[in-house]
Amino acid sequence: MLLLLVSMPLATRSRKPVPRGLQNLVESVCVFLREQLAMPILHERTDRYIGFVWTVFFFVLSLNLLGMVPIEQTVVLLTGKENSPGGPATANIWVTGAMAIIAFFMTHISGIKEQGFWHYIVNLAPPVPWWLKPFIYLLEIISSFVKPFTLAIRLFANMIAGHMVLASLLGLILIFKSYGVAVASVLGVVALSFIELLIAFLQAYVFTLLSTLYIGLSTAPEH
Repeated sequence: MLLLLVSMPLATRSRKPVPRGLQNLVESVCVFLREQLAMPILHERTDRYIGFVWTVFFFVLSLNLLGMVPIEQTVVLLTGKENSPGGPATANIWVTGAMAIIAFFMTHISGIKEQGFWHYIVNLAPPVPWWLKPFIYLLEIISSFVKPFTLAIRLFANMIAGHMVLASLLGLILIFKSYGVAVASVLGVVALSFIELLIAFLQAYVFTLLSTLYIGLSTAPEH
C-alpha cells in the first residue's frame, strides 16, 4: 500500500502531453484496463467503477511482484532467524479471501445502488416459470457465495503453486548435494522465475476481470 501511495502520485504528477518512463507505463496500463477490460463489461457505468478496477489490479500486481523479491531470505541471512516462509502475500488464503470479500460486497452494494434493493432482489433470478423460481433463487444465492470463494482460491492456488515448484527445485540441491544438480536447479529456478513474472501479471488481470464482470452482472438488470 505504501509503495502504491508513493509511486502512483509520482507517476501521474507530470502534465506533459507525451508521457515518459513510469508515467507512460502507468497510463498505458490504466487506458488498457479502461478501454479493453472495463468498457466492454460496464459500458456507460465504466467511469463510476474504474477507480475500483485500477485499485484492484495494481494492488494485486504489487503483492504478486513483491513476492518475487527475496526480502524474507535476506532477513534470514542477516539475522539468522527465520520467522515465516517467503513468497507473495497472495499465496496466503487469508489475504486472497479478504480481497474476495471486498469484491463480494462491492458487487452487491453496486447492484443495490444501481437498481434499488427491491428490484435487485427481483432481478436476482432470470425470468422463469413460477414453479422454478424457488430453485433458481436458491442457485443464485449459492452462486453469489461461490463466486468470491473461487476468486480467493484461484489467486491463492496459482501463486502458491509456482513458489512450491521453485522451492522444490532448490530442494534438489540439498537432496543430491551435487554441483551439477545445483547448477541445473539454479538455472531452472531462473527460467521459472520469468514464468512467475508472467503469472504475476496474468493473475492480477484475471482477478480484476472477474471482479469487474461480477459488478457488471449485478448492475445490469437484463443480466
